[in-house]
Order: sequence, then C-alpha cells, then structure tokens
Amino acid sequence: MALHQHELAFIFGILGNIISFMVFLAPMPTFYLIYKKKTAEGFQSYPYVVALFSCMLWIYYALVKNNATLLLITINSYGIVVEVIYLSIFLFYAPKKLKLATIKLLLLLNVFGFGAMLLSTLYLSHGNTRYQIIGWICLVVNISVFGAPLLIIRKVIKTRSVEYMPFTLSMFLTANAVMWFFYGLFLKDYFIALPNTLGFLFGILQMVLYLMYRNAKPVVLEDPVKAQELSSSDHVIDLNKMGTEAANNNNNAKEQRNSGEKV
Repeated sequence: MALHQHELAFIFGILGNIISFMVFLAPMPTFYLIYKKKTAEGFQSYPYVVALFSCMLWIYYALVKNNATLLLITINSYGIVVEVIYLSIFLFYAPKKLKLATIKLLLLLNVFGFGAMLLSTLYLSHGNTRYQIIGWICLVVNISVFGAPLLIIRKVIKTRSVEYMPFTLSMFLTANAVMWFFYGLFLKDYFIALPNTLGFLFGILQMVLYLMYRNAKPVVLEDPVKAQELSSSDHVIDLNKMGTEAANNNNNAKEQRNSGEKV
C-alpha cells in the first residue's frame, strides 16, 4: 500500500527530529574542551547565537502556518533549551572582550532583531502575506545556520587543524539536511526544503576537509603582537650589549692611561 505524501512527510519529520536531537548534542565535545581549558578563547559564539535565533523563528513560522507543523515545534523547542545552555557555558568561560561581543550579538539578533520582526509581521501583515514573509526570513536564516561552520572551515584550512570542526557535527548536519529536505518536499513547503539542499552540500564539504586534515601537522600561526614583543626585546638586548661593550672600552682606556702615567 502506497503511502500518502503527508504520511511520508511525517516519517521524515520524525527522523528529522531524531537526527536533529543528535545534531544539537554534537557540539558537546567542543564545550567539554572549553570546560577543560577553562577558556572559550579561540572558539566562536556566532553559530550558537544564529542557531538559537533560527529555532525561535521556526517556532513562530510553525505557529503562523498552523498546518502539519507539530514536528517543527517539538524539535525547535528542544533546540532553544540546548542552545541557551551552550551559550551560558560559553559566556561563563569567555574572556571579557569575547563575552561582550557575544552579549551584543544576542541583544542585536535574538532580542531586538526577533522582537522587531515579530511586531512588524503581527501588525503590518496578515494571512498569506505574513506566512510568506516569515517563510523567507526562516529560509535566509536557515542558510546562515548551515553556512556558519564556513567560518570554521577557513580556520581549518589556515591552521591545517580540525580541532574546532568535530566530524560528528558535520556528519549529523548532512543527514539532518537530507531528512528535512524530504519533509519539506512532501509537504510542498519549499521554505523548509530549499535551504536544506545547501545544508547537504556544506556538510559534505566539512567532512571532506576533516578527512583531508585529520592527520595533518597543525600550523602554529605567528602572533604579530608576540612577534613585535620579541623584536622589541631583541632590540633591548642589543642596546644593553652595546652599552656593556662601550663601558668595557672606557674601562680599558682608563687602565691604559693610568699605566702610562705610572711609567
């Protein structure tokens, strides 16, 4: 017996929920590393801020659409809880400058940005127009979520180290994109289906890079500040050396004069 499209969408939605559950847990090794090092320096908060914003948007989209959207509400509600926990850990261990930058981004995107979008769509649009506006916003933000690891990809290529790009996250993101693509396709909801095609491509790219650089020798990037400090210290040493040599020459000259006077 052939399954109807809505039944197929439900099956892929359930699978999407299961895999998304693991996707949200995939960064746990990263935060364990932050806890172990007692610092979030070298890590980025942007992916988690955008992921939180995406979850908030998808819940709003599901409530506005109000048609076969229960599976969107369940997984994104869970996602909000997980992302809040991650960001709390990040802020606790982040240095002051990074902490302030993260708080500013949270206020700009998740408080003022989401609030402005919510109020404008509630009072300035109605019916299908509201649904279309929110759908397009969700589509763009979802692409940003899938594209967020590209910031890490640049660092991986530059340092030849996969320390900041866990393979499990890339693998689950790829499988997750496939499930939600078919969920959106069978529901004929292209706001869900389209961005997940890019999610699949980005996930494949991350896994390929991981296999390329997993055994590579990491490149230690020179810190220009430290380099300048070393250069300055070398200059000071040279000046001290010159001063010592000059003092020795003066002492030698004095000794020669004294010996000449004695004769």
